[in-house]
Amino acid sequence: MVPLKFKWNADGGASVDTQLDFNAASSADFGIFGVPCASEKARIHITPVPWEVTTSYGAGTAQGPQLIRKASEQVDLFDIETGKAYEAGIYMEDQPTSILELNDQLKPLAQEIMELRTQNSSDQSQIEGLLAQVNQGSRQMTEWVYQQTRNLLHRGKWPVLLGGDHSTPLGAIQAVCEYYGSKVGVLHVDAHADLRKSYQGFEQSHASIMRNVLELPAAPRKLVQVGIRDFCEEEFDFIQSQAGIIKTFFDLDIKRELFEGNTWNGLCQQIAGELPENVYISFDIDGLDPALCPGTGTPVPGGLSMNEAFYLLASLHRAGKKIVGFDINEVSAARDSEDEWNGNVGARLLYKMCGWLAKSQGLI
Repeated sequence: MVPLKFKWNADGGASVDTQLDFNAASSADFGIFGVPCASEKARIHITPVPWEVTTSYGAGTAQGPQLIRKASEQVDLFDIETGKAYEAGIYMEDQPTSILELNDQLKPLAQEIMELRTQNSSDQSQIEGLLAQVNQGSRQMTEWVYQQTRNLLHRGKWPVLLGGDHSTPLGAIQAVCEYYGSKVGVLHVDAHADLRKSYQGFEQSHASIMRNVLELPAAPRKLVQVGIRDFCEEEFDFIQSQAGIIKTFFDLDIKRELFEGNTWNGLCQQIAGELPENVYISFDIDGLDPALCPGTGTPVPGGLSMNEAFYLLASLHRAGKKIVGFDINEVSAARDSEDEWNGNVGARLLYKMCGWLAKSQGLI
C-alpha cells in the first residue's frame, strides 16, 4: 500500500508531514492505535474516564485509559477476523482533567470511610458526612458520562468508554438504553456479579454497577453475565429472583460444561441466544484469567482466556447481534513492572471489540 500523509492539528494528525505505513507501528501521539483521525470524521468515539474513587482493594485503574492508549501503538491494524477497524474512524478524547481532579479529591475521602469502617468507628456522623461527599461526586461523574454519551449518540457516533473502575459506565448505559428505548441487552463479562445494593455505603460502587443499571428508569431488557465467580449470598439470591431479566453463566458452570465434553461454541450460542438484537458490552478486564490482567484491582482465579473472549465476540456477530456500544474497565497501573502487559492486553481487547462493533454495524 502507499503510505498516507497527515498533518497534526487540533483535530488529529501530526505536527509535520508524516508518512504513515499501516503495516508498521506508529506513535500513539498521532491517535489511538497510532492512527490520526479527526473527531468529526470518526464513527467510533472513545471516552476515557480516569476514576477509581471507591476501589476497595488494588489501585491504579484511573490510569487505565492512558495505559491502553500508550500500548495501542503496538497493535497491528489488520485483524484476521474483522479486517481493518481503523477504516471506520476511531477517535479517543483527551483525558478529562475535571474528572481526574474530582477523582483525586474524593479518593482519600473514600479511603478514610473504609478505614473508619474497618476500625468499627462509632462516629457515624463523620462517616455519613464523608459518604455524602463521595456519593455526590460519583453522581457528578455519572452525569458527565451520561451527557458525553448522549451527545455522541445524537451525533451518530458509536460510544466506547474506557475506565477507570467499573462504576464508570453507568451514565453511558443509561444514555444507550434511553436512545434505543430499552430495546437493548447488556452482556456483562466479569469475575464479579456487581449486583450489591450498595457497597460500604457507596451508592455507585464498582460492586453495584449492574444493580444500578437494572434500576435505571429505562433499564436494559436483559442482563447476561459471563465468567462470574465471586459474589455474595445477597447477589446470588437477587439473580435467582430476577430469572426473567438476569441470566448468569457462572464461571464454575462454564468450566463444568467444558470438562464434561460440551463445547465453547455451544455455550457461546446459548449466551448469544439470551440477548436481544442490540447489545451493549460491559467488559471488566478481571473477567479474563488474571494471568492476562495481573494489575487489576480485584483479581480472581479462573476466568476466560483471550481466545475464549474473542470467540464469544465472534459468536455475537454470527448470531446476528449488533453491538451498539461498549466499555472496558479495571485495566490498572498498580504495579509498574506489569503496566506494559496490562495495557497491552487492554489495547488488544479494545481493538478487537472496535472491530466487531464496526463489522456488526456495517462500517467496514
